[in-house]
Amino acid sequence: MASLVEAIQTAEDHSTGEIRIHIDSNTEDDNAEVAFEVFKRLCMEKTAERNAVLFHVNFEQKYLTIIGDEGIHKKVHQYFWDHLHDEITSEFAKGNFFEPLQKAVLETGYELKKYFPISGQNPNELSNEISFS
Repeated sequence: MASLVEAIQTAEDHSTGEIRIHIDSNTEDDNAEVAFEVFKRLCMEKTAERNAVLFHVNFEQKYLTIIGDEGIHKKVHQYFWDHLHDEITSEFAKGNFFEPLQKAVLETGYELKKYFPISGQNPNELSNEISFS
């Protein structure tokens, strides 16, 4: 888990974007709906530039939902999320979990840096810690 937190910190280093990972081991249905609830519960829609990204993961079900708030979504479009999702879930199917998630966080950080570079101070608006349910 520490390597995922480090990936988040690295991904956020050069942008104002915020990334969270939530690991869900309780949800059995409606993972996408639960992911939206988690997004709101973590106050991810309250970043100044609306550029927060949530990776909601259910390892047991090999299920992933990626939510990019409206600011980043307008820049990268659905194709970017679909591409990340497909890469990660194909690795999940092979039993590879942490490395593909770490890579996706870093790829997301690259996109955030491209569209939301730091100008001046860069306060960390959201925790980098992994959340669980």
